[in-house]
Amino acid sequence: MDMNQYLNMFIDESNDHLQSLNEKMLQLESNPTDLGIVQVIFRSAHTLKGMAATMGFEDLASLTHQMENVLDLVRNNKLAMHEFIFDTLFKGLDALESMVQHITEGGDGKADVSSIVSSLQSIVSGDFLKSGSNAATEESPSTKAGTNDSAGLVLDQFQYSVLEQSISEGHRVHYIQVTISSESQLKAARAFMVFNTLENTGEIVKAYPSVQDIEQEKFEQSFSLYYITQKEVGELEKEIASISEIDTVSVVQLDQESLKQMSEVTAGLAETAAVQEAPVAVQPTAPSQPQSSAAATVAKPAAGKAPAAKAAAPTHNRTIRVDIERLDVLMNLFSELLIDRVRLEQLASEASNPALTETVEHMSRVSSDLQNVVLKLRMVPVDTVFNRFPRMVRDLAKSLDKKLELVITGAETEMDRTVIDEIGDPLVHLLRNSVDHGIESVADRIAAGKPETGTVQLRAFHSGNNVFIEIEDDGNGINREKVLNSAISKGILTAEQAASMTDEEAYQVLFAPGFSTAAVISDVSGRGVGLDVVKSKITALGGNVTVHSTLGQGTNFSVQLPLTLSIIAAMMIQIGSEKYAIPLSSIVETAIVKRKQIRSVHGNKMIAFRDSHIPLISLSQLFEVPDFNEDEEEETEVVVIRKGDRLAALSVQDFLGQSEIVLKNLGKYLPNIQGISGATILGDGQVALIIDPNVFIK
Repeated sequence: MDMNQYLNMFIDESNDHLQSLNEKMLQLESNPTDLGIVQVIFRSAHTLKGMAATMGFEDLASLTHQMENVLDLVRNNKLAMHEFIFDTLFKGLDALESMVQHITEGGDGKADVSSIVSSLQSIVSGDFLKSGSNAATEESPSTKAGTNDSAGLVLDQFQYSVLEQSISEGHRVHYIQVTISSESQLKAARAFMVFNTLENTGEIVKAYPSVQDIEQEKFEQSFSLYYITQKEVGELEKEIASISEIDTVSVVQLDQESLKQMSEVTAGLAETAAVQEAPVAVQPTAPSQPQSSAAATVAKPAAGKAPAAKAAAPTHNRTIRVDIERLDVLMNLFSELLIDRVRLEQLASEASNPALTETVEHMSRVSSDLQNVVLKLRMVPVDTVFNRFPRMVRDLAKSLDKKLELVITGAETEMDRTVIDEIGDPLVHLLRNSVDHGIESVADRIAAGKPETGTVQLRAFHSGNNVFIEIEDDGNGINREKVLNSAISKGILTAEQAASMTDEEAYQVLFAPGFSTAAVISDVSGRGVGLDVVKSKITALGGNVTVHSTLGQGTNFSVQLPLTLSIIAAMMIQIGSEKYAIPLSSIVETAIVKRKQIRSVHGNKMIAFRDSHIPLISLSQLFEVPDFNEDEEEETEVVVIRKGDRLAALSVQDFLGQSEIVLKNLGKYLPNIQGISGATILGDGQVALIIDPNVFIK
């Protein structure tokens, strides 16, 4: 069977599962006794293993299987989480990510993970508690798993409590038997398709034969399982029967009484299975609890888990994956439609035909709604960027021997995909800077009267046509003198320049190329590379970054970014026969200035604006417009623009009004023109250049 057609789907799904595993592992590290989280982790790892085995990536499937053995002991309350276990599982996740990346680049996903496997096997056997080393088990997990199969569909206490609790809360518990056609050449693949279908709308609690045996085709033609869902018997039978090469399907809904009877019938086998599993189980190192207390602890996550299966159904059914290139094509097609719409509106107004005008107005309303839909299709939650940071910060804090908590808010805030693709690296640099330079060591924080655990806030929110992303820490703050002295010693500033700087200007020195205050070069910082990349990248996106800091209390980096880079609201202006567009997000206000109000300071034109003076820049002179002479005008229209805390004024001839324009790049045949970020096509077919105001403010 040719699996290449499923490769892209496998890569996307694998990356999703690995991201989920990282997130849930971090949650579990904060609350190691929450078996509900363990169940989610186990299920995600199990699905990843099944996909890898089906695609033929045996190394990936094998490593996931070893991790699954550890998780199985934890979720069945036979193993307590330990720092060594967390570190080993995280190493396993890193190895899995490397394998998937290798597959993405056209490789076979093979890797040497023998040391990780050894550690995982030592956890399963319990040797890690005795020696703390990566000892291997004497008996392979697959061999031990085989001893459990003789018990059939025997429910342990945890599984029984999950099923019982689910029935009492109104969920449906089904006993399902599936027989695969004897002519099938891919029994394991068909079984996997059944499991995948069921897991989309519920939860499989127990299967016989074991899932491992089914995946390795160590079963006859049939298998059975206990299943929690909200679906009816008929729906399930129809869904499973629709899978090819499925011979028969039997679904029986259980109530409290029938579940109890089935459990009692297999009680003898359960006792035998418990005896066989005893040597495998590693007992928790924590003090034992009374049986009633332990049961209550297990029941709580179970009660919370069952409703999750119900909520999961619409997510899988209502979401599809779309290739990014298709969205780009859709956006380009709509851009052309928007240009033609404006042209039609002009023609209709000139023709004075009521029927034509009415039709064009209706088309304008429909295309406006379509524009909103297209833009929303391109909008992506910043969560797609934020979700990789908790793991990064956790590892970074551990390497620096610091205690800190990363608090993320506003992860649902949406931005254009183009901006999302570019903002990840700058945020990585800012977060690393906060952890390394901002948050103090535990000893320093205690000496300063602060909690030993530092806090880094990562938040995103909308404001007008912009998105703000802030990274704030409660660390030591920025030492102005240390920054300026370091800049002087590196030749970035002179002593005279440093003496006249405000705090905000001094903080901007952090973004100078080659600047660093680190005394020692390390893997984290000290090479003078990082924040200058942040500044240039954010500026290239049409945004800016500001810094606020209080010594001894903390620092706030605020990144302002445009909501979208494809269709923007702009002020249309005219200079002679040329038309230009200025993005509204950069405009503070417009005004008319008389010639006598213009001052000359050291050869530069300045105008008064709100109790200060700001530079006046002539666009006609800058762009050498031949048919307009600004010096002949008694009054000059100006547009006041902002970049961070700095202002400037652009002189123009006329304002043409506001308009939504489609941003087009100038193409590879034109050189980069300073002050121009792109172009747009107007309704009359004329090309108007889009001005980049950030260039004019130094």
